[in-house]
Amino acid sequence: MSWDEIVPLLWEGAGQTAAMVGLATLFTVVLGLPLGVALVVFDRGGLRPVPAVKAVLGAVVNVGRSLPFIVLMIAIIPFTRLVVGTTIGTIAVVVPLTVGAVPFFARLVETALREVGGDVVQAAQAMGASRTAIVRKVLLPEALPGIVAGITVTVVALVGYSAMAGTVGGGGLGDLAVRYGYLRFEGQVMVATVVVLIVIVQLIQSLGDLVARRMSHK
Repeated sequence: MSWDEIVPLLWEGAGQTAAMVGLATLFTVVLGLPLGVALVVFDRGGLRPVPAVKAVLGAVVNVGRSLPFIVLMIAIIPFTRLVVGTTIGTIAVVVPLTVGAVPFFARLVETALREVGGDVVQAAQAMGASRTAIVRKVLLPEALPGIVAGITVTVVALVGYSAMAGTVGGGGLGDLAVRYGYLRFEGQVMVATVVVLIVIVQLIQSLGDLVARRMSHK
């Protein structure tokens, strides 16, 4: 293949990867953030200690994190079909990407929240702040740099997951690498795909680190 043929394929694959990762990141943050907060709030010594709820949530998160993505993607095929009506294509892959990333991100949120000093929370409680106010105005703002760092790590992981999704017709750069680089023995396509993925990951990591540092200084 000539580069005149490869470049448009790379652009298309990169666009599909960006769509998959972008949507999955949005849903992951929306679902994973409250789950991470719940892991802290319901824990022993938390704002609302309910050990039984914490144990259940922790078990669900641990199970979700223990499954390799390729296994998870196949295992939830019926659920994916129920949600989007198909199991092939860019939109369909968003479902397993989200399911796989939510437990991972929730643990990162939990870690970031636990790094908030207990004296800050105690001061808010002494002033009569409600549990909801403490979470919204103390815990989350104080943990924001760590949460941003967690989002960055999650997005990088999602890029890797999206590449694996290409092996089952999920589209994106992974699909391009499989269809052309592997099945058609087009070595230059494989190399170009790897380079593009590395560049994407480096850009995401650099941007995330920059934002986290800015928030940390504030």
